[in-house]
Amino acid sequence: MLTAQLQAELSSEQGVKCPVSRVDPFEREFLTDPYPFHEELRDAGPVVWLERYQVWGMARYAEVYAAMQDWQTYSSAAGVGIDDFRKTKAWRPPSLLLEVDPPLHTRTRAVMSKILSPAAMRRLREDWQKRADTLVDKLVERETFDAVKDLASVFPVWAFPDAIGIGQEGRENLLPFGNMVFNSFGPRNEIFLESIKEAEPVVSWIYAQCARDLLAPGSFGAQVYEALDRGEIQPDEAPVLVRAMLTAGLDTTVIGIGSSIHGFALYPEQWQKLRANPTLIRPSFDELLRWASPVQTFFRTTTRDVQIGETTIPDGSKVLLFLGSANRDPRKWEKPEHFDITRSTTGHVGFGTGIHGCVGQMVARMEAEVVLTAMIKRIKAIEIIGEPVRRLNNTLRSLSSLPVRIIPA
Repeated sequence: MLTAQLQAELSSEQGVKCPVSRVDPFEREFLTDPYPFHEELRDAGPVVWLERYQVWGMARYAEVYAAMQDWQTYSSAAGVGIDDFRKTKAWRPPSLLLEVDPPLHTRTRAVMSKILSPAAMRRLREDWQKRADTLVDKLVERETFDAVKDLASVFPVWAFPDAIGIGQEGRENLLPFGNMVFNSFGPRNEIFLESIKEAEPVVSWIYAQCARDLLAPGSFGAQVYEALDRGEIQPDEAPVLVRAMLTAGLDTTVIGIGSSIHGFALYPEQWQKLRANPTLIRPSFDELLRWASPVQTFFRTTTRDVQIGETTIPDGSKVLLFLGSANRDPRKWEKPEHFDITRSTTGHVGFGTGIHGCVGQMVARMEAEVVLTAMIKRIKAIEIIGEPVRRLNNTLRSLSSLPVRIIPA
């Protein structure tokens, strides 16, 4: 029973009053269906001591949002995973966007924001819409297909790597690499070890593709090296930033598109609302990010003692932020378990928030928008015809399979 795993008591190791949970947020039962666990963690209090990993946890919206806005107190520079980079050596170079604070973050973020600007996205839109239309046309002809394997996992790997300037050969390595990176933010459990079984060829290919001479001229990747020429970044930072684009613009986009189709299949009345009013496409994706947050958790590290209610979190403590739980907190959202595309989602943390909010969110939004635009023109209804299959990941919540049948419009 969940209630047997949670007890309000004094933490003798920390010497502070705080609810203590024996729940493991990285075990299979939790990752398969996190929502009952989220509810218990939220009800326990604004902060919980996670005994299994000796870290603090925040599952309520107010505390998660406040922590993500306050980078000075809740630092990303020690890593957004369970490992503390000040104490252990990471198996990969830290992200120069997610895992650094100002002033370095200010410099690298400015370069990436300029490259992935709204104007740059608009220049891609027409071509991406044609690609989405072509792909959806083929799937409509079939009427039955796997919404993840045949659509959500296909379009982003087709579209965005072209914009980055990556060649066609070897793109099957992109999603396994992202899966491995996001797994690494959690413990070295069975799920992580499974994801790195064939790590060497995947990592070698990814690193090689980020070299300047392999990137297409004028591409986003090439523009990173142009920023190097202007002295805006350092030589060792350029390939790391190209790799950051690959993870920022792929995995969460694949998950977002797949989860969108899942949501509309489960709530057919919402699909009809969207077809009747295509202006709801953009807000519908934000509701999806709230309802089925692709990124479920990220860590921060405190830079000072922090008082949360009756609990003092000591300086230098790892704090696990439950973004997926915050986005379903009834203290913030009415009927949060329901998928409602007319809901106001202002303030959701599906892409994070604050200075470390996802730099690739413009990419994800536009990819989802062109796919949904193609679908509402051609698909009257979506029906799930097989058991959806979860892909377990220490950080992401996604599907690996979603068999569907569609009724053409």
